[in-house]
Amino acid sequence: MKDNQKQDKKQELLQLKEENEKLKKELEEIKNKYLRALADYQNLEKRVNEEKQVLERKIKKNIFLGILPLVDSLEKAEVFVKDPGLKLIKDQFFQFLKSEGIEEIDLLRKEFNPYLAEAVDIVLGDKDNIVVEILRKGYKIDGEILRIAQVKVSKKKVEKELVDKAKEQLKKGDYM
Repeated sequence: MKDNQKQDKKQELLQLKEENEKLKKELEEIKNKYLRALADYQNLEKRVNEEKQVLERKIKKNIFLGILPLVDSLEKAEVFVKDPGLKLIKDQFFQFLKSEGIEEIDLLRKEFNPYLAEAVDIVLGDKDNIVVEILRKGYKIDGEILRIAQVKVSKKKVEKELVDKAKEQLKKGDYM
């Protein structure tokens, strides 16, 4: 009988070991599934936050694009109406825009850059491709272009050079 009991205990022990191994494998599978689900959730959370930030920037950009014509009108009004109250309001408004990350693009007397400005007129000047007048200011928001400027660009005076060249050709008798 002792042999039988030993045999039964061995068999029971083997069954317990098998069951233990089976439970360990199940636990490992569940742990891996949990870790994958957690990683998927973290990736989703990160993607949703990035999409939210992009949407917020887009909304902010659209709102300020609608406000910029008012800024232009305020500046034009200040030219004609010399009122200290109007200047104060304009300065406060510009301070607000600056606090929101909006800044004016500085272009005057700099080389024309087609990514920052639209040339709406060309005027004679001493140098080529220099912004000589800003017709509508351009702005950036958080370093990104919000609205390009409209400017007048200089073109080097070439008439004198053409006249000198024509005189030289006349002297030589070279008309073509």
